[in-house]
Amino acid sequence: MYVIGVDFGTLSARALVVSSEDGREIATAVAPYPHGVIDDTLPTSGQKLPPEWALQHPQDYLDTLAASVKAALAEAKISAEDVVGIAIDFTASSPLPTTADGTPLCFLDDYREEPHAYVKLWKHHASQPQADRINQVAAERGEAWLQRYGGKYSSEWFFSKLLQILDEAPEVYQAIDTFIESADWVIWQMTGNKTHNTCTAGYKMLVQDGNYPSPEFFAALHPDFEHVIDEKVGREFAELGERAGDLTPEMAEAVGLRPGIAVAVANVDAHVTAPAVKAVEPGIMVMIMGTSTCHIMNAQELQEVPGMCGVVPGGIIPGYYGYEAGQSGVGDIFAWFVDQAVPPEYHEAAQAAGMDLHRYLEQEAAQQQPGEHGLIALDWWNGNRSTLVDTGLTGLLIGMTLATTAPDIYRALIEATAFGTREIIDAFEGQGIAVRELVAAGGLPEKNALLRQIYADVTGRPIKLSGSPQAPALGSAMHAAVAAGVFSDIQSAAEKMGTLKDEVIHPIPENRAVYNQLYAEYKVLYDTFGRGVNDVMKRLKTIRNQVRLQPV
Repeated sequence: MYVIGVDFGTLSARALVVSSEDGREIATAVAPYPHGVIDDTLPTSGQKLPPEWALQHPQDYLDTLAASVKAALAEAKISAEDVVGIAIDFTASSPLPTTADGTPLCFLDDYREEPHAYVKLWKHHASQPQADRINQVAAERGEAWLQRYGGKYSSEWFFSKLLQILDEAPEVYQAIDTFIESADWVIWQMTGNKTHNTCTAGYKMLVQDGNYPSPEFFAALHPDFEHVIDEKVGREFAELGERAGDLTPEMAEAVGLRPGIAVAVANVDAHVTAPAVKAVEPGIMVMIMGTSTCHIMNAQELQEVPGMCGVVPGGIIPGYYGYEAGQSGVGDIFAWFVDQAVPPEYHEAAQAAGMDLHRYLEQEAAQQQPGEHGLIALDWWNGNRSTLVDTGLTGLLIGMTLATTAPDIYRALIEATAFGTREIIDAFEGQGIAVRELVAAGGLPEKNALLRQIYADVTGRPIKLSGSPQAPALGSAMHAAVAAGVFSDIQSAAEKMGTLKDEVIHPIPENRAVYNQLYAEYKVLYDTFGRGVNDVMKRLKTIRNQVRLQPV
């Protein structure tokens, strides 16, 4: 028997066909989103989007679901009759507005040219004023749930984005029958059943211990927000690993599977990765590293950790408190540097060596000793998710001279993201939650040996590696196996289907000593620019946005 996991990332969907007996990966296929990330102009009209916007087109999800699953099945050379279940995971929070039957507003003629009618991708930061209001009102009212989110609710999350629609486009808000996470929307299209998975509900939608905040809290945000849950959101919760429903005949034809097979409740791309790397016990921090990094771990105790994205009972593995933290930009930062700031001679040298530019810069940077380049960076090119929860922050690079080279900067940027992870680990341990092991998953640690070693040296911990290059999709496939009844729970599935590489990256003591010194300097900069001592980053962003919004 086989199961399929589909991982919806920031740029593409990846389908993975897996043996439900032992987790063997039979075939995989990737389908890029036709519209990609919509952060410049609206695809229908060419309308210029304001700063900090990041949208997606929901049709891309349906198209890539069908394309990736069909391609993976063809590569696997198995019969669709032998597939017993399918599951998906998604970036979060990436919600969209729909009508009562699940039709996205952007599919309708009246709203095709309305930016608020599209998916607001996880890295949509234009709802920061609404997040600020949520935090202010929650603090003034003494809302106990706020501390479950490290003391701050993010602009990247569900209600910040919905409140932005109400503030800026009330006519669109009135047209919304359901505002729903993209993960749950795709499951709705696959099964005909509308659900809210408890993972996204807990971490992004303010659901704690099965309850939303009170109507009085929502009314304090905006009078028209008082009954938002029952009018626009809903309370159809579904536990991870449960069967959301059966694959409909229409969707079965679209993806090339037989109708009626099990469709698991949706999950978040980071959280679904834990069982794929056998991280089902407390004290193991999993770093899912791609365009951004999400840090997740289980613990037996409930603690309030400053700057966390959330702590949810059973949010990752049943029976434990699931913690989430993260960094808003990691791979995106390296990509920015390679795309925007590397001199032509390095492009030419990489081409002559038969390497892509990332690999060439890694090779050159790996020849240096820690501290040799004299640089430190703050990894805030896309804001800070943890521990500051502030999308108004921006990147910083200090120590440059006329002798600074591209490999110097490339290495400094990797080190900055490692320092950001160490800050998160320190926040956990400062609240008595031990981080015993690190496991790295995702494209970055898979491809970049220098990054793996720097992270081990900076954190002072050995790092294990996912045995699968498609760990989120594997985790989804495991949940499909549970939903199909192959396993009784996700822990049993993890035992049989989870995988780690034999390789373990150990810290190098002499490197560790230098990085301790550099981390102390990073912390000075972190506190100076991140905790209100010097708000120059925000002042610059304000000036930039004012200029960009002026008519040409």
